[in-house]
Amino acid sequence: MLHKTIDINGIPVKFRSSATIPRLYRAKFKRDIFQDLSKLEKAYQEQTKDKENPEDTSTFEIEDLEIFENVAYVMAYHADHSIPGNIDDWLDQFDMFSIYEILPEILKLWGDNMLAEVQSKKELQKLTGS
Repeated sequence: MLHKTIDINGIPVKFRSSATIPRLYRAKFKRDIFQDLSKLEKAYQEQTKDKENPEDTSTFEIEDLEIFENVAYVMAYHADHSIPGNIDDWLDQFDMFSIYEILPEILKLWGDNMLAEVQSKKELQKLTGS
């Protein structure tokens, strides 16, 4: 499991990624985090390639923004159970912030966790000879 603290408008927010995240996400939002993150990553790449102003969110779809909020919330709640149990209450503590500052950090945290899980499986296979 991996941890990261990201500053959001001067508020340090802890995030955690582990094998539990897909289950928590599914239980909370009734969606598949793998599909949602894949869609979100593609949308982010489209937004940031060949743009003079990558912080122009006018073409991000509402569903993409909601996926971002949901993923961020689940990872934050996984790291710190003292945050509000309701995503709206959690988001309400922040002023407006740029998805372009936070999303790359969350995608990296998720990717690093997935890489660590693959490495762990390879090590286990070496030890068990399977």
